[in-house]
Order: sequence, then C-alpha cells, then structure tokens
Amino acid sequence: MADRDRRNQTVVTEFIFLGFGDLPDLQILLFLMFLVIYMATVTGNILITALVVADQHLHTPMYFFLGNLSCLETCYTSTILPQMLASLLTGDKTISFSGCITQLYFFCALAATECFLLAAMSYDRYLAICKPLHYSALMNTRFCLLLAAGSWLNGCLATAIFVLFMSHLIFCGPNEIDHFFCDLIPLIKLSCSDTHLIILLDFVLACVFTLPPFLLTLTSYVCILTTILRIPSTTGRQKAFSTCSSHLIVVTIYYGTLMIVYMLPNRDTLSFLNKVLSLSYTVLTPLVNPLIYSLRNREVKEALSKAVSKYGAFTKTCRDS
Repeated sequence: MADRDRRNQTVVTEFIFLGFGDLPDLQILLFLMFLVIYMATVTGNILITALVVADQHLHTPMYFFLGNLSCLETCYTSTILPQMLASLLTGDKTISFSGCITQLYFFCALAATECFLLAAMSYDRYLAICKPLHYSALMNTRFCLLLAAGSWLNGCLATAIFVLFMSHLIFCGPNEIDHFFCDLIPLIKLSCSDTHLIILLDFVLACVFTLPPFLLTLTSYVCILTTILRIPSTTGRQKAFSTCSSHLIVVTIYYGTLMIVYMLPNRDTLSFLNKVLSLSYTVLTPLVNPLIYSLRNREVKEALSKAVSKYGAFTKTCRDS
C-alpha cells in the first residue's frame, strides 16, 4: 500500500542545486575562479600524462602510477566542474534525474579508483625505500599493470552495484540538492523510499573497497617513515623522504577532507562547511597533484624542459621552411 501511495505521488524528474547561494556578484566571481582552476587542472594533468607517455626516462613504476593518477584527476574534476560552471554562467541550476545518477556514478567510481591508485603508489614507495634490493623483481611491468587495472576495475564495479540500487530510489518530495553536485548523502535525504538498505550497502562497500586501500596506504607510510628514521646519514634521510613526500601531501589532503566530510554530523547548520570541505577533494586535490609533482620532482621538470626545447626547435624548423 505504501509503495502504491508513493507511485501515485509526483515523481521528481529533475533536481535543483542550491550551490553556494544566489548572490549575482558571487556567482560571477565563483565562475571565474572555478574556470581558472578547471583549465589549470586539466592542462596540468594532461601535460603530466603526456610527459609520462612520451619520455623514456619516466617509464618507471612510480611515473606509470602518476600518469594513471593524472588521467584519473582529469576525468574526476570533469564530472563536476563543467556542470557547475554552466550553472554559474547561465543561472540554470537544474539537472535531470538520469544526469544526476550518471554524475554520482562517475564521481564515486573515480573516487574509489583514486583510493586504490594512492594505495598502489604508497606500496610502490614502500618497496623502493624499504625493500630496495627486491624492488625491480617485485614491482615488474606485469605487476604494475595488474595494480593499475585492478584499481580502475574495482572502483568502477563497486560503484556500479551501489548506483544500480540508487537508481531505483523514488524521489517524490523536495527536489533541491543542498550541494554543488550530486553527492550521496544529499540525494538519500531527498528520497521518499526506504533508504535503510542503501545506507547499509554504502557502509559495506565502503568497508570492503575503501577501508583496505586506506589501511594499506597508512601501513606503507608508517613502514616508510620508520625506515627513513633508521637511515644514519642526514643526506640519506632527506633523499629518501623527498621521493615520497609529494605523494604523502596528496594522500593527506584527499583522505583528510574526505573523512571529515563523511564523518560530520548530518546537520543543516554544517551544510556550508560540508560544501567548503568537499571542494578540497573534488577541486583542490586534482589541482595540486600536477603542481606538487612538477614543482618538487626533478625528473618531471627535466622531461618538461626537454619537451619545451623540442617544441621550440620544431616550431623554428617550421618557420624556416
């Protein structure tokens, strides 16, 4: 009877993002800021991916995972920012039900994949620093490909199961999403279906697919730091730490803000704080990834310098001919 009553109600076919408010001046400022961030993020990550593919000196496990991460970050930020920019520019903050579910799928799938990739990168650094004599044998090409493929496959499959259940929820009440993208918690709050199964499934999938990579990442860095502290020379400690410090910064920003957002009490008074913190793992992390790895990494800077030199020589030859 309850299901029949819900079907007799008006079913929501589109949602409205509340975003960061309706102040016209704020919308223009936010549009310009996010446009610059999006262009910088996409350009930086595509550049790193291209360098890793083109430069033979970067054909190592560490840069192989970095190329995967940069490719992922490009897709990750592209699931949210283009929709947000269009809303800020046109004032149309609506999104269809199918569009919202699609955005939710790609956001969750890429977020889960990033957890696995960060774990693979931390394990790579663990082997390089803690097991240097066995590194080449253990982190071979086949194993690297399996880790990368497994990361993408696990992230996509785990999310597909969850989003399939989400797509069967009924939305018949308010259709205003108090966020700037289709996130899980705001969507569940709007559903007039019984969401207990979805919440339980979300908890189970989080434990199975995101907790293990987080624990692996944490364990790897505990072992890395312990090994570094045992190195007798100061120069040796600095060199060892510099090889993994950039990755540690990305991991801290990503996991730190992600855990805070999803562990905050579900209160309306904290909704704005939730949005601001969500910007860290949806916008800030994809932006700082190329910045951190390019500014702090000698090999990447050398590869970029060679690429610029080759491009300059090519354009000069074209002009002379």
